[in-house]
Parts: sequence; structure tokens; C-alpha cells
Amino acid sequence: MNDKISTLLAKLNTDLLIDGEWVPGSTGETLEVLNPATNEVITSVASATEEDAHRAFAAACRAQESWARTPARERSEILRRAFDLVMERAEDFAILMTLEMGKPLAEAYGEVTYGGEFLRWFSEEAVRHYGISGTTPEGSLHMQTVRHPVGPCFLVTPWNFPLAMATRKIAPALAAGCVMVLKPAKQTPLTSLYLAQTLIDAGLPQGVLNVVCGRSAAAISAPIMADPRLRKISFTGSTEVGKSLLKSAADNVLRTSMELGGNAPFLVFEDADIDEAVQGAMAAKLRNIGEACTAANRFLVQESIAAEFTEKFAAAMEDLVLGNGLEEGVTCGPLIDAHAVANMVALVEDAVVHGATAVTGGTRGEGTGNFFAPTVLKNVPPQARVFREEIFGPLAPITTFRTEQEAIALANDTEFGLASYLFTPDHSRIQRVSSQLEFGMVGINTGVISNAAAPFGGVKQSGMGREGGVDGLDDYTRLQYLGIKDPYS
Repeated sequence: MNDKISTLLAKLNTDLLIDGEWVPGSTGETLEVLNPATNEVITSVASATEEDAHRAFAAACRAQESWARTPARERSEILRRAFDLVMERAEDFAILMTLEMGKPLAEAYGEVTYGGEFLRWFSEEAVRHYGISGTTPEGSLHMQTVRHPVGPCFLVTPWNFPLAMATRKIAPALAAGCVMVLKPAKQTPLTSLYLAQTLIDAGLPQGVLNVVCGRSAAAISAPIMADPRLRKISFTGSTEVGKSLLKSAADNVLRTSMELGGNAPFLVFEDADIDEAVQGAMAAKLRNIGEACTAANRFLVQESIAAEFTEKFAAAMEDLVLGNGLEEGVTCGPLIDAHAVANMVALVEDAVVHGATAVTGGTRGEGTGNFFAPTVLKNVPPQARVFREEIFGPLAPITTFRTEQEAIALANDTEFGLASYLFTPDHSRIQRVSSQLEFGMVGINTGVISNAAAPFGGVKQSGMGREGGVDGLDDYTRLQYLGIKDPYS
């Protein structure tokens, strides 16, 4: 494995990608990328300044007209070639993600499949983006709607899914005919840089995609957000940062896609198959070590089955193997940094003060990395921080309920509204409960709902807009209506 890592890092471009060229930052400063399993330096990448951000965005703007006029079939074929290359380079991408983010290697391969699918899905949709045609009710006008590229975009991705969050934004932008500047998270820039090279190898013209990493997010975002040529920002990250970007976006009335924080409820009713619910709980909670906006955050279990569910869930958590994701057999990797571990400890301590009990885990893991033991808490009251805040780690709080309406009230008792989960075989209850859940997505008898073909997004303070599916393509277009006088009227 060490030889593979050395070979991979040796061929990886770590400069900024501006106008089709890999260039150092204007000041020559670099940013160290750490392995969260060891806290050792993996490598360093160029750190962009305000000047670099200006250059990158100017390059994108110069490429907009020619890329928008590129036939949809050609854009489609570039995306398809990119998908094929990502699949060919699956091992490289998986290793990079495990190195810089920490997820177990098997999960990293899963993200290659998931992230690559956005390239394939939007390669197919690029040639199928239709408008409508008809006449007005009075018969005096012929109506026609046309979708055009929205224009230059600024894409900001988080650290937790380094490949999928990039492809989920880049693929629809390219399919629609938009150019872009991508700013990956400073913790995990390597996967994005390798993806950018892969897109170049697939034939993407210079300037269409520009990638700038940096120590200071503000130094990159401020000049781009202020540029009157910018037409759209797509951001995935915290609600706090999203609100700040929305305020900036208002100055130029930008199109915005905001995928922000989550606090997903996981409802288990007394008629549920408990073994199936536990399996779903493990998938919804432990995917990506719990560091996912869609991760189940609050487990709401009907009183009559709570003891059995808790026992089986805790046993499944105890079977996880904590360690470096590159090592064979590891099923739960490190958290992204020491601050994340400290937050897990604080959430557990607060819950215990409020009357909760740790059924398993609740402590830091051993070793020099950022490890935290998979944890299940029971008897967690709604007043505890762990019930109110996004967890982002392998910590599962369980709260019980008596009635269906109580479960719905507990589930909706949050300012967030991204994902939710519901386990019951009762179709009437499925329809009744899901219609009352104030969340953009509902997983029914499953713990995994993300898919390139499906619209991904939330309501309330979890954001606006959708990524994935036909809706994800629409978000990168502007709709134009043509009212054409009927010559025979």
C-alpha cells in the first residue's frame, strides 16, 4: 500500500488549476493536508490568494460563451469519458479519500461509485433538457420556453465527501453549459485536484473548470461573490456559513443552491421489523463515520420496542472495528480533526448530565489519530444538546415516544429539514407520517436514500435548491419564455 500511495502522490498535481494550466499561487504559499488517522502530513497544495481567485474566475468567464455553444452531445461525451476514467482510476480515488478524509477504504470505493454516477447521469441528461411549446388560451400567441446556461458558477464543496460533492455540482453545471470555479475544502483538496485532472484527460476545454484551494475561504469567496459576472453559487456546508453566503449573494441577486446542516430523525414504530430497522440505523448513522448531513441524528423509537432495538443497535455498534481506514478489517475510521472528537465528548457529557446513559462507547479512541468510539445513548431528553445539534460523528442518541403524533412532533422539533427516516410496514402510516414530516427527503424502510437520479435537498434552515436528478440540472439553467405572435390571429 505504501508504494501505491507514493506513486499516486508523485503523479498528483497540487497547484491551482487556472485556465487549463496547473500554476502555483501568486505568493507561493502552500497548505498542508493531514491524514486524520495519524495526524501526519500527506502532502502540501498551493494556497490561493484573492489575486488567484480573480484570475481563476476571469478564466472561467472567458470560456463561458464557447462552452455554452458547445453542442450538448459533445458535452455529454466529455462527461461520459470522465465517468469511464473515474471508474478506471477507482483505486486511486479511494486511496486519496481515505488518506485525506479518513473513511474506511471500502466506503471510499463506495463513494467512487456514487460520485461517478453523477458524471454518468448528467452525461445522459445533457442531451435531454427540453422546454415546452404551445399556444396561449386566447390563441393569439405561440408560447415557447427555452433553457439556457445560467452562466459562470462558484462551487464550494465540503470535506466529508470529497469526490461526490464535487461531481454533484460539476456534472450538472457542465451538462447545462456553465463554466465554474471550484473551491474544495482545505482539509480534503487532493481528491478534487485529481478529479480536475481526470476531467482534463476526458477532454474538458481549458478555462471551463478552475480549481483553487486555500487557507482562507474568505480570500477566495469574497472577490468571486462580488464580481458582477457571477450568476450562481452552489454551497454545501454549515448553515452558519450558508447564511453568510446568502447575504453576499443578495447583492448581485445570484441563483443559489444551498445544502446546509441537518438533524435527521430516525423513526421506528412498534410494527417495524427490528432487525431491518437496526440494519437501516447502521447505514443511516455510520455511513461516512457519521460525518454526513443526511446521517440519522435522533433515533425516535416507540416505547414497546425500545429495549430490544437499543440492545441490538448497541451490539451492532460494538462490532465495528475502529482504526486507520487503510488497514484491512477497519469499519470505522477517524473523525476529521481533534475538534470533532472534542465535540463528541462534550455532547456525551451534556447528555449524561441531562439523564442519558451510555449503552456502549462514549469515549475517545486509542492512538494518535482523531478516533472516537461508536456510541449509543439511551433515555436522551429533547433538552440535551445531542438532540438539538448536528452531531457529525458515530454517536447515536435514542429517545422514546408513545404515540404517532408524539413521534412526528419530536421529529419536526428542529430548525433543520434535510433528511428523515421512517420504519414501518404500514402503508397508511407511511403516507400519513411522511406527509407531516418537515423534511426534503424521507427514507422509508431504508437508511440510504442518496442517488444521482434523485433530487437532493432540504427545507427550513437546511437550505434551498436541489442537486441530482432533473431538478439538479434545472438549477444550472435560466428559463426564457418566447411569446410569438400568431400570424393567423
